[in-house]
This record gives sequence, C-alpha cells and structure tokens, in this order.
Amino acid sequence: MTRTQTVIGFIVCIATVLLAVLDTNIVSAATVPIARDLDPVHGVDKIPWLISAFALASAAALPLYGKLCDSLGAKKVFVGAVASFLLGSALCGAAQSMPELIAARALQGLGGGGLMSVTMVVLAQLRTPGGSGGGKASGVGGIVAGTGMAIGPWIGGTLSDHANWRWIFYINLPLGIAALIGAILVLKLPVSPARHRIDYLGAALAAAFTSSLLLATSWGGKDYAWASPQIIGLLVAGVLTLVLFLRRQATAAEPVLPLSLFKVPQLRYGFAIQGLLGAAMMGALVYVMIYLQAVRGIEPAAAGLYLIPMAIGMTVVGLGAGRLSDRGWRMKTFVLTGTIASALGLALLATLGTDTSLWLIRAALLVMGCGFGLLIGQLIPYVQNAAPAHQLGIATTSIRFFQTLGNALGAAVFGTLLSRVYEAKVPGGSTSAIARPTGAAHATAVHGFVTAMDVVFLVAAGVMAVAAVLAARLPAETRPAAEHAAEAEIARV
Repeated sequence: MTRTQTVIGFIVCIATVLLAVLDTNIVSAATVPIARDLDPVHGVDKIPWLISAFALASAAALPLYGKLCDSLGAKKVFVGAVASFLLGSALCGAAQSMPELIAARALQGLGGGGLMSVTMVVLAQLRTPGGSGGGKASGVGGIVAGTGMAIGPWIGGTLSDHANWRWIFYINLPLGIAALIGAILVLKLPVSPARHRIDYLGAALAAAFTSSLLLATSWGGKDYAWASPQIIGLLVAGVLTLVLFLRRQATAAEPVLPLSLFKVPQLRYGFAIQGLLGAAMMGALVYVMIYLQAVRGIEPAAAGLYLIPMAIGMTVVGLGAGRLSDRGWRMKTFVLTGTIASALGLALLATLGTDTSLWLIRAALLVMGCGFGLLIGQLIPYVQNAAPAHQLGIATTSIRFFQTLGNALGAAVFGTLLSRVYEAKVPGGSTSAIARPTGAAHATAVHGFVTAMDVVFLVAAGVMAVAAVLAARLPAETRPAAEHAAEAEIARV
C-alpha cells in the first residue's frame, strides 16, 4: 500500500471503531423513548432484549471472526462486518415493532462485534508487512473507543430529546458507507496462501457458552432470582458448553481459540488483564451514572457530561503514550501504569458520600480515564506483538472476547454485591425503590445505597490491583528496529 492508502486505511479503521462504540452507548440512552413509541403497553418490558440482542450476537461472533481473519484475510472479513452493521442499522431505523427492532439489533450486533475486533487486526496489518506489530495505530483506536464510550450516552440523550429516535440508527449510514467504500478501494492486506478449515462446531460451542453466561448475568437477581430454575439452568448450560468447547479446542485440527496461545506469557497475562479491565470498567461507568442520577438527582443527559473528564484523560495519555513509545518506552510500562492509575481512580470513588463534591468525582474520573486510556491503547498492541503472525486475528479477537466475559461477570458480581450490602444496611429495602421512602426513611435508604456503592467501587479497585500484579509479571516486549522505524514513519504521516 502507498503512504496515502495507508493513511486512508487508518482513517477508515478509526471511523469504524467510533461507529461501533457510539452505537452501543447511544442506544442505551434512548431505550425508553424507543419502547414507548413502538409498544406503549409492553415495550418497556422488552428493553432488556433490545440491549441483549446486540450484545449476544456480537459476543457470539467474536471467536469466529478471529479465525476467519487468519483464514480468509482481514479485508474480506472487515468489509463483511461493516456491511452487516450497516444493513442492521438501516433495518433498525425502519423497524415498526419491538420484535422487528430486536431482530435487526441482532443483525447489527453480528457486524458490530467485527467492527471493534477485526478493525484492530486491520490496524495491526497496516503497521508492518505481514501483520506483526500494533503500536500507535491500535493505541489511537483505543482512544477513540474510550472517548465514544464516554460521550455516547450524552449524544443518545440529546438525539432522543430533540430528534426522532430513528436517527440514532440512520446516523450510522453516511459514515459507515464512506468507510465501506474506502476499505474496498484502498485496503490491500495479506492473505494466507494455505487453505484453512473453519471449526464451526467450536465457534457454536463458544457462542452457546457466551450466550448462557450473558443471559444468566443479565437476568440473575433482576428478572429471575439467582436460585431460580431459569438462572440455574443457564449456568449449568454455560459450564457444560465451556467444558465441551475446551475439549473441542484441544482436539480440533484448526481450533477457533487454540489453547497453545495460553502458553505464551504475554497472551496469557494479557487476556487476564483485559478480562479484569472489562469487569472494572463495567462497575465504574454504570455505577457512577447510577450515583449521579439516583443520589444527586442529576438528569441523564447532564450526568453523561460527567464522563467528559474521563474521555479527556484517555485522549491525553493516549497521545502522550504514542510519542513516548516512539522514543523507546516499553508497552509493559504503560500497561502497569494504567492498572495502577485505574485502581487509584476507583479507590477515590469508594470515598463517595451523599454530599461529596462533584469536582472530586470529576477528578476521580479523570484519573480513571488516564488509566483506562493506557490500558486500552497499549494492551492490544502488546498482545498483537507477541502473537504468532499466522494467529494475529485469533489473538486480537480473543482480547475482545475476554473483555466481554469480564463485562458480564462484573455486571453480575457488582449487582449482587450492591444488593446484598444495601439489604444489610437497610433491612427489607430494595435498591430499585430508594426514591420511594420519604423523610428519615429516605435519608436512611440513600445513605445505605451510597455505602453499598462505595463497597462496589472498593472491590472494583481491588480487581484492578490484581490486574496491576499481573501487569508487573508481563515479560518486557522486544521490538525490532525495523518495526520501530516504521512506527516513527507512520507518526510523521
């Protein structure tokens, strides 16, 4: 590829990452207006499926995407993922009922899973011949992902307040079509000359395990009790399919997630850190928003603005890390610093009270953003550098896969922890009804809720402390001089 084609390819990748992250977070802020418009009577009851359809389809497709990239070439898979996402977006905007919208969201999710994971494979292959390396391109992709995560809810709330909710989906089309055309015209990526067999059975087992886990963690303690037959059945199904999946990966000729990857220390620790990061980020973002709205009475759109300091932190450290990387700083240093900063930010949030200064919350989110920015921007290329060249796609999508599992487990653990601590502080109370009591009872309920949230943030800080211990054990990567020179050239472009 020429220098101009490489730059255009880089812009295309950044646009697709932004599309994926913004779409997920924009929709989460507009679910109630959507449900009221399509089904005023029962629409709100179907909101969980509106969110879960995208997440389930996206997570289920991740293991298969990695193998397809290594077998068919990243360009074909990338184009297919973007096309599926755009088709799903158009159908979502045109949906006339909740079932239609849920089905369209599932199709959109199939493409959305590829937008984040396959895009990182493309970025890595744009960096150096043959697809080795990651570097600054993946780092900037991580910054864009984090920024979109922070501003997505605010954009979604604004669109739902001042425009028709269908524009939340239609707005994807112009940018997505431009990215699709750009990818088709300029991307020239390596394709393996050898013919590969796709382990569809392994992919199906991975999808079944992921779906069971996501549904159990999404429904447990909310729609169904944890001891209910539905949740127990899902957990049993998850364990069974996990065992079958691991057995399949150990015996398949070309598995979708080769167990040999876990023999590489960089990958083994990298996957674990990414999973812990996914759990901690789930606790941080969700419960900060709950605190601002339920305890401080801030409107949803305004509450979303409090995530801007986090986005600023992610952007600043991401750009700074890119420059320091060009000067020879090791990715391990950034990953270790990121885990420590994330733990510190979460520990600050564990000191929240009913009247804590809102500036302290902004400061904590800024520190946390700095930590998350270093992790998202540097952990992916660190793993990519250590992955065998012929397994770059599998290694990259596996990072996203473990983050998804971390998100699911984090949501379940933190949700249960919040409820248990609250019930201990306010006997007979429920976290879903803290706004109902009045007078002294209301003050007691709010105090108990804040105490429970502090425990959640403290545990999340502990999760990142464990990640810091693992980061300290990461082997220092070795970067060839040719690769370092290539990164410096791209930086100048």
